[in-house]
Amino acid sequence: MKVLVTGANGYLGQGIVKQLLNDGNEVIATDFDLKYVDDRAEKSIVDIFSIDNPYEHFSKPDVLLHLAWRDGFKHNSNAHLEDLPKHYSFIEKMISGGLKQVCVMGTMHEIGYFEGCVDENTLCNPMNLYGIAKNALRNAVKILCENNNVIFQWLRGYYIVGNSKFGSSIFSKITEANECGKKEFPFTTGKNKYDFLDYDEFAVQVSAVCTQNDVNGIINICSGKPVSLADRVERFIKDNNYDIKLKYGVFPDRAYDSDAVWGNNDKIQKILKAKRL
Repeated sequence: MKVLVTGANGYLGQGIVKQLLNDGNEVIATDFDLKYVDDRAEKSIVDIFSIDNPYEHFSKPDVLLHLAWRDGFKHNSNAHLEDLPKHYSFIEKMISGGLKQVCVMGTMHEIGYFEGCVDENTLCNPMNLYGIAKNALRNAVKILCENNNVIFQWLRGYYIVGNSKFGSSIFSKITEANECGKKEFPFTTGKNKYDFLDYDEFAVQVSAVCTQNDVNGIINICSGKPVSLADRVERFIKDNNYDIKLKYGVFPDRAYDSDAVWGNNDKIQKILKAKRL
């Protein structure tokens, strides 16, 4: 398939583009900078929001995989609400041009405070601007796709484990701190339980979803298992042989973080099983 990947130079985009290419797909990668993107991809450095007919501009892709998003780890940045209409307008232009499949990266922050297993029918009550904007985009694009008979796939991402210092996750920050020679890392209590997925597996799941159209709608990109933050971070430090220790209780747990939340992985497992056949 020919897949247009926006935000391709980002932390997630780099690995997902590589996985899509490894899976035999043609990839058009676009971002403001593409220096970390696999050279097998067709590259287009451009502001996607400035293009009048993006579907034609990007050579009529089979699928739009929309990863582009500003300030994803700054949960209450005003950029989330400022950029929301731009994301919608871009996707609307793609569909008006002739696009037949839309796949957008979402977030578990759409859910808000919730305890237990999240599936596609779980009610959303986002508690930060990031989650509010993503949730609004999901609802708007769903209606847009339904009205235009376009396949709609919403990838609800959870917590990603990777040792790249270029990301903004706690794992990236620990990697950077270790490389700087720091011996302690300020931490929360670490008691909250989340759904963690290794970076490479995350890329495998995203590639599998957007290159099929039998399973659609909201799809959790997840492991389906709750693990305490402390246990997963301690294991991450051990697996990477880092000489750094967690300093517990320095930061308070955020009010909008659930005690235990994880994704239902039935749909993604169905997709992965079909890919293996």
